[in-house]
Amino acid sequence: MIIVTGAAGFIGSCLIKKLNSENFNAIVAVDKFEDETKNKNLEGAQLAEKVDRDEFMIWLDKNNENVEFIFHIGARTDTAEFDMDLLHRLNTDYTKEIWKRCVSYQIPLVYASSAATYGLGEEGYDDNESTIQKLKPLNPYGESKHEFDIWALSQKDKPFYWAGLKFFNVYGPNEYHKGRMASVILHAFKQINATDKMKLFKSHNPKFKDGEQMRDFVYVKDVVDVCYYLMHHRKNSGIYNLGSGKARTFLDLTRNVFRAMNKTETIEFIDTPEDIRDKYQYFTEANMKKLKSIGYNKPFSTLEEGVSDYVKNYLIPNKGY
Repeated sequence: MIIVTGAAGFIGSCLIKKLNSENFNAIVAVDKFEDETKNKNLEGAQLAEKVDRDEFMIWLDKNNENVEFIFHIGARTDTAEFDMDLLHRLNTDYTKEIWKRCVSYQIPLVYASSAATYGLGEEGYDDNESTIQKLKPLNPYGESKHEFDIWALSQKDKPFYWAGLKFFNVYGPNEYHKGRMASVILHAFKQINATDKMKLFKSHNPKFKDGEQMRDFVYVKDVVDVCYYLMHHRKNSGIYNLGSGKARTFLDLTRNVFRAMNKTETIEFIDTPEDIRDKYQYFTEANMKKLKSIGYNKPFSTLEEGVSDYVKNYLIPNKGY
């Protein structure tokens, strides 16, 4: 059996779809399953079992001999969450419990880290494990992920294979339930659909013009392809960046959404909300050399390719939205 935590969420549900497409159907889906809207992400999925997140450790202790691989994708992902106790419990401590069991039961593990650990990028965006200690996350969410990365690297006892993936700005189908935390592509589609225009945050950094803030946007289909590769690779353990490797502007992104919707471009700029203004990343770009060095050579979708597929094949037909 293959475990996927955060199974009803954005990346977890897309990963299950990928596994099913490759004829892996003995999947144990772990989540809270309380949100009926989010549960739509698993409609039609081939699953062996659903397990409540709070019951998972007990389940794993009983069923570990049948488990081949664990993808721990589930987390509290709200970058505006400031309850450190909640974040430590759901992100850091929960992942430690899974890690310890993967060591004891000899189960390979891939877990979700985050590009939020890089903060403002003072140390760059290289997944060099020798410099991870220097990183300064901008928010409690990033801190909770960073804390686990450091803990994992410090452990004497590790799973025989493990990988932590620093997800950059992931977008694509099945993110409709994420509200404010959904990708800018989804927000753009909704705004343009409703008003025929898009509002972007102004730049409050003199180094960047309005709309020219840059992020590494990575299509979720590429993300799950990497996860699938690592499930079969099972060597070269460590922490890896997972982005497209190419920073693009929010203007690029928005123009591609207008183009995919076949609408005339109208863009306005508004102030960045004060609660995130001093924690706002103006540039992110994953250095992808490390992943490529272990043999992953599948090209990543360009922003044009990813946005076009997402908008035309999911958002406009009202699938994954």
